[in-house]
Amino acid sequence: MDDRHEQWQAAERLALTLTEGGMQRMHARTLAVFLFTDAEAVTMGEIGDRLGVSAGSVSGAVKGLLAVGLIERLPAPGSRREHYRMRDDAWPRLFSTQNAAVHAMLQAAETGIATTTSGDPAHARLMRMRDFYQFLMGELPGLLRRWEDHSPR
Repeated sequence: MDDRHEQWQAAERLALTLTEGGMQRMHARTLAVFLFTDAEAVTMGEIGDRLGVSAGSVSGAVKGLLAVGLIERLPAPGSRREHYRMRDDAWPRLFSTQNAAVHAMLQAAETGIATTTSGDPAHARLMRMRDFYQFLMGELPGLLRRWEDHSPR
């Protein structure tokens, strides 16, 4: 078995892991292409060819990966196709954009606390949930700063 074939098998295993973790299947497979490609940038057509699907079916995945900041659109003078690449800061960017999800969980806990009474077990569980997410929100900026200090430039 050649190295390239083994790489694409690893890419598909990664995509399966991401899918099992809750990511949509096409998003996961498209992300795997970006992680494993040896090209600087790829087009939707190239992603479709790699995955054996139409470029149109890749479109939603590319939009989703753009929206969370994992990939970026590149200028491609002279080309009629859009070119995309994995962002250098993809992982910290994804983690920081997920603050919206943390805020939503925090708000849900606050709403639940407001509808329950002190001494009620649900109230105590919701307060613990809120306290966790407040702690997390307080720690994220420092964690990301430490990552920047640790990360090679």
